[in-house]
Amino acid sequence: MAGKSTGKIIFDFSLLKRVFQYARPYKAKFILSVIMAILLAVVSPVRPWLIQVTINDYVHQGVTGDAAVKISMEQVIIWITIIQIGLLLLETAFRFYFSYLTAWLGQTVVKDLRVNVYRKILRLNLSQFDTTPIGTLTTRTINDIEAINDIFSDGLIPIIADLLSIIAVLVFMFAVDWRLTLISLASFPILLVATWLFKESVNKSFIRVRNAVAHLNAFVQEHITGMAIVQAFAAEDKEFNKFKTINKEHRNANINAIFAYSVFFPVVEIVLAVGTGLMVWWAATHALDIYKVDEEAGRLLIGKMFSFFLCLNLLFRPLRVIADKFNVLQMGMVASDRVFKVLDNEDVIKTEGSYEPALVKGKISFENVSFAYVGDRYVLKDISFNVNPGDTIAIVGHTGSGKTSIISLLNRLYHIQHGAIKIDDVKIEEYKLEALRKSVGVVLQDVFLFSGSVMDNITLRNPAISKEQVIAAAKMIDMHDFIMQLPGGYDYNVMERGGSLSLGQRQLLSFIRALLYNPSILILDEATSSVDTESELLIQRAIDKLIAGRTSIVIAHRLSTIRKASKIIVLDKGEIKEMGTHDELIARQGFYYKLHQMQFDKHIPVP
Repeated sequence: MAGKSTGKIIFDFSLLKRVFQYARPYKAKFILSVIMAILLAVVSPVRPWLIQVTINDYVHQGVTGDAAVKISMEQVIIWITIIQIGLLLLETAFRFYFSYLTAWLGQTVVKDLRVNVYRKILRLNLSQFDTTPIGTLTTRTINDIEAINDIFSDGLIPIIADLLSIIAVLVFMFAVDWRLTLISLASFPILLVATWLFKESVNKSFIRVRNAVAHLNAFVQEHITGMAIVQAFAAEDKEFNKFKTINKEHRNANINAIFAYSVFFPVVEIVLAVGTGLMVWWAATHALDIYKVDEEAGRLLIGKMFSFFLCLNLLFRPLRVIADKFNVLQMGMVASDRVFKVLDNEDVIKTEGSYEPALVKGKISFENVSFAYVGDRYVLKDISFNVNPGDTIAIVGHTGSGKTSIISLLNRLYHIQHGAIKIDDVKIEEYKLEALRKSVGVVLQDVFLFSGSVMDNITLRNPAISKEQVIAAAKMIDMHDFIMQLPGGYDYNVMERGGSLSLGQRQLLSFIRALLYNPSILILDEATSSVDTESELLIQRAIDKLIAGRTSIVIAHRLSTIRKASKIIVLDKGEIKEMGTHDELIARQGFYYKLHQMQFDKHIPVP
């Protein structure tokens, strides 16, 4: 999903068509922008034509005529000047509205597309986040989608407008004097070659820039999130050097693009100057000959020269930027391809289930369940067990034995390859996903808190939960007094990832959250494994209140916390080794017995 872009997408019309499908709801605005492009093209040669008419028909007569003619011609010239100013203002207004319209269209499409991409990301299986750096997905959602905006504001529609303007000016020039036009455009092939070279160079640089931006986002996101580890192991210098290498690649890619611009624009100016010089040279060397053969044609040559001078500027102005706009369009299409790969990703959480019971009793059944994150490397192998409503079971085992995988499957965060998982004798795939997850509450070992208030993190901004309900739940697990001691109480900002609270405090906040949603099934994943003894006692009391009257699955390293479990399941390397109560397993003196003895007698060998 997050592959590096190395190739070019040269006018993939199917891709372009798909992008423009997002403009379909704004068809009227799109059609209006095309009409504006046509109007701008039609208006472009009008001013050169007026200048030619003014010089040939009125300035000449004003110079050679008598006093009355001069006065009459001066009045006409004034009116033509006013008309030209009006045309200039009208063209400026057209260009302003055209630019605004295309930019508005681009931003509106980007808004809709970004919503669709984020909606898709929310539905992706967790396996996608296991294999794709968060910074890469951030780039897809922000930078790449913003590049799609350029397809509208600086890409296809502006290119069409520029090409129409160029065609209109060329048609006018050939209609006025085809020989003078050919002389003026004699240097044009040089510009075509320079434009092609510029386009290729900048295109390669832009691809490098996009890849470097993705790498920068991924690196910075990952290392700021894991800054505690970087500092704890004194790895600042090493990681800083890695960052400098990635940043240097980003700089070099941009410098290559800047170099291409620095060469191309002066070349355009030189070609324009050569074209103007050739036009003046030809007119100067042939004007007298033309005047001798045809006095009227010789006189009209002066007006043609002035209008052609303006036409060359009108012609070369869009040519200066059209290659750049082609690159913008190209990069917008590259970005579109990346974004659509996210949208087309079929590895999503399937939500085809429609079963939505009013009440879930809490019976759980695992029937010959096998699961692998990748290929056939199974982390759970033929797992079978049952949990009756209201029972508390514990799952124990070494790290990597598959404990967390079981609870991830129960919540449909991943899909199993073999077997069946049922709640109240109904397969979890048949449940409506929202109904399933509302019935299963999860308290993880590593509690994630969002930047915001205590209240927001408890309610997850659910407007259906009142402050009174939050306070009642906090009092139930003895957290209300602690929260009220914080500056601002329930409005206290816990900062990003809950950095201003201790691990135990974050854990207890997650208990309040679980209690408020009142799930029928409660999962506690290593809830006390990383806290101090005092916090563990608080958490244990909170757990006793949480699990009362509901089906509970407790995963714990500290075996002392699961003595009251009605059933203990012992896992090792993805297989169930033993199952029974604490006393039964101790009496059996098998796998669980050795695990238990390890925590109290360090001389027992690891099983």
